Amino acid sequence: MQPSDRSPGRNRISPVAPSNQAGAIAPALKSGLTALPVGESPPVAALLARARALDALDRQLRQPLPDALRRQCRLATVQSGRIVFLATSSTWAAKLRLHQNAILAHARTTSGLPIEKFAVKVAALPPVPREPAKPKPLSKASAEHLRTVARSLSDPELRAAYLKLASLAE
Repeated sequence: MQPSDRSPGRNRISPVAPSNQAGAIAPALKSGLTALPVGESPPVAALLARARALDALDRQLRQPLPDALRRQCRLATVQSGRIVFLATSSTWAAKLRLHQNAILAHARTTSGLPIEKFAVKVAALPPVPREPAKPKPLSKASAEHLRTVARSLSDPELRAAYLKLASLAE
């Protein structure tokens, strides 16, 4: 498309020489404008709020489901009076459809939205972040082995490191 083919109502990007780009930013900074953290910019903040609301609704809607089914499905979206779930397989999707009337009723009361349609799509679920594993303390036997090794070392820094590890035992 040639520049002359564009209609006058469209946004045009005017080329700026690289030497002028830094100069164009400086007046904006001098005028008191500051850059917002990404999470505080209005579009990102709105997206985060929607994600949090969907996550809270997902937890509420899956709570009454049987435990095995709850682990195999997630709420994908609520839009235009339609609620969409993701299930890991067609078997789990069919089992979820058996609960659709209860889910729809619960969704209407929980969200206050006029939800009339229910859909299930088969897709891989996004990974759920795991809770960090608690570190296991060293046994007394492991601590004694570390002390034995520390006594045999000639390097004082390495010996100190082994003794410090041994002190972490139960």
